[in-house]
Amino acid sequence: MDKLLLASIHDVGPRFESEVDRLVDLLGRVVGEARFAMLVVPDHWGLAPLGEAAAFRARLRGWAAQGVEMFVHGWYHKDSIEFTGAQHAGLTSFKARHLTAGEGEFLGLDEAEAARRMAAGRALIEDAIGTATAGFIAPAWLYGPGALAALAASGFPLAEDHMKVWDPRSGAVLARGPVVTWASRSIPRQLSSLGVAAVARAAFHGLRVARIAVHPGDTTVPALLDSIGRTCASFARRRPAARYADLHSA
Repeated sequence: MDKLLLASIHDVGPRFESEVDRLVDLLGRVVGEARFAMLVVPDHWGLAPLGEAAAFRARLRGWAAQGVEMFVHGWYHKDSIEFTGAQHAGLTSFKARHLTAGEGEFLGLDEAEAARRMAAGRALIEDAIGTATAGFIAPAWLYGPGALAALAASGFPLAEDHMKVWDPRSGAVLARGPVVTWASRSIPRQLSSLGVAAVARAAFHGLRVARIAVHPGDTTVPALLDSIGRTCASFARRRPAARYADLHSA
């Protein structure tokens, strides 16, 4: 079975248009034009409603026409009482504090609200791109029980978290292995992610599916951009960049 590379740009929306452009250029040079996915946020932090950004919706349609896969990536990408109405406890509280900077929007939503946001995001993005979305990926790759239940009933063909890609309709796991990503919000996190990427370039080539995810904040740190370029190139020399949808036939 052939080995594949999946690359994705997270947090795509009008709030980060210039940063997304830089990441599109970087990935396009290394893995191939439009050989990556975009994770689109309908209204990032309530500050950038896609529904009011006609020019950016047109850009999404153009990228989709070129072959970029478009995923629904939450709705607000923000986890707080204001945006979710949820208060966390136990393991969920630990995940909310330590695995993301307050952006695990779908950790505490109940099934009904998670389903509503998934459906609304899907309708908005599909109207923008003129075709079906590729799937749903929760902000920060974090899902609570309500989100998982809603996702299973949603009809989305693909989802992913830190360690796997799966088909929510059947529950079938399509790929396993950690996603390589970078963190820009503090020096210790930057250094840690640079170290993990270096390990990945040496040790992850045995994975059947290698996954790389980049974020707008990565563009603010030259060392991260250099690491992203080298890591993508390291995998791209050994395997083709593929589409997430290819996992259904791999």
